[in-house]
Amino acid sequence: MAFHQDPPTLKDPFENDSFLRGYLSRHVAGDAHRAIADDLREVGAIASELYALKQADPKDEPRLVSWDAWGHRIDRIELSALWKKAKRVAAERGVVGTAYERKNGEYSRIHQFALAYLLEGTWDVYSCPLAMTDGAAKTLIASKNQALVERAVPRLTSRNADDAWTSGQWMTERTGGSDVAISETVAREENGVHKLYGTKWFTSATTSEMALTLGRPEGGTPGGSGLALFYVETRDTKGLLNGIQINRLKDKLGTRNVPTAELTLDGAIATPVMGLRDGIKNITPMLGITRTWNAVCAAGGMRKGLLLARDYASKRTAFGSTIDQKPLHTDTLAWMAAETDAAFCLAFRAVELLGREEAGVASETERALSRILTPIVKLTTGKQAVAVASETLEAFGGAGYVEDTGLPQLLRDAQVLPIWEGTTNVLSLDVLRVLARGGSLDPIRTEIARATEAAPASLAEAAKAARAAFDHAESWAISTLSKGPAALEAGARRFALTLGRSLSLALLVHEATLAERAGDARVAAVARRFARTAIDLVDEGVAEDESRLVALG
Repeated sequence: MAFHQDPPTLKDPFENDSFLRGYLSRHVAGDAHRAIADDLREVGAIASELYALKQADPKDEPRLVSWDAWGHRIDRIELSALWKKAKRVAAERGVVGTAYERKNGEYSRIHQFALAYLLEGTWDVYSCPLAMTDGAAKTLIASKNQALVERAVPRLTSRNADDAWTSGQWMTERTGGSDVAISETVAREENGVHKLYGTKWFTSATTSEMALTLGRPEGGTPGGSGLALFYVETRDTKGLLNGIQINRLKDKLGTRNVPTAELTLDGAIATPVMGLRDGIKNITPMLGITRTWNAVCAAGGMRKGLLLARDYASKRTAFGSTIDQKPLHTDTLAWMAAETDAAFCLAFRAVELLGREEAGVASETERALSRILTPIVKLTTGKQAVAVASETLEAFGGAGYVEDTGLPQLLRDAQVLPIWEGTTNVLSLDVLRVLARGGSLDPIRTEIARATEAAPASLAEAAKAARAAFDHAESWAISTLSKGPAALEAGARRFALTLGRSLSLALLVHEATLAERAGDARVAAVARRFARTAIDLVDEGVAEDESRLVALG
């Protein structure tokens, strides 16, 4: 009888994630731990159902219906069955609302992001609209615009799937996504109402009921300070688009179930959120939230790839045994696991700090750490996600390269993580800007010291590696300042990644120290394994003029 390989199975993501369960037991106390664990256990089962729905129709993607049968322009986006189901699950399980209900105090953000982390591998990046929804709620609350808060926030955080809203974040124009200060969207005041005119080149999750966007009030000053932050509801009470035309859906490499569109704004009625200037500054709370989502979803996607690769290794036979018995393959899986656990630690440290700040219990040191940490966490985990996704495909051999298996989607979807919400280079420069504005590396140094100070002898070398990498990055920054901004900018990526990886290692050492006390030796092995990867990426010899010569030929 001919042989047919059994495909991998994505098992329950909660029950099969010992690192998540151990983390919760170490960081969430008492009744909150029991409540959160019980909720996550239920959602783990739901995640498996969503994954089965995707497997049943992997080619189901959104489509744009521009006209109805009678020639009326309707610009309606038809969503996949999976996304329709995901919308209901997200609302009913409180994947956004949990953070704002605050039933578990400082642990509410851990609860919320653990939900997102579990579901990320199963619902075709429905995290995209949820991230922007969370960011919009946070931004509107911070704005203290009471009318908009009362209008939108209850809908953005609702558990009623029939009434819940999602939000868009319309930043990118033809002029680019990173340098939003040169936005061409104009806001005109007509009969006491602001209307927007312009083009938004990428608008993800365009089916959302509202969006936050930037526009320049007519006659306003040039540059970023002349932009204003606007609130836009996408449709009117009759269900017609609000001065918006959907030109086309983008044909993307990945995240293909996310309906990303190119829009023309032709008189879209909009409400200023916080006056008529400083829009980039005023949208900052949204970017902090969406970048945290990016990091958590990177860790969630990595975990999915690892779980699939582990399951397949237990089924695939080659050269006389299953490949999970082959030393070289287990070594590869060990690298994937170490990167995944490190990304989890880094992402969820940002989540912890966010939750503590919102609950009013964060120290000044923790608040300072949170300010500098967000771009570092996002850029570090984004690069890790692509590397682990690539290795995941290779773990399946040729099957990993065949679309019908669904595996290539892991890599295609991961590739967006270092791009949207700020590319690696842009975020590396953000870190330098934080320092230039009077920020300091002291919070990271303090955090690494806190995380490694109680390390047992078995983790001494890993703790030392984390501290040494940070020290090298700091000394490089100080010495390079005297060489001018070009030299500092040329090494910004390696500098920022070294901060991220040294902090990841320190946090792994901390987790391992706590786990060893509870009799769990695995996390210490993970920390030692991660310590043997490239943690210190700073290159003392890099020269800006030499880089230009090499890069440009």
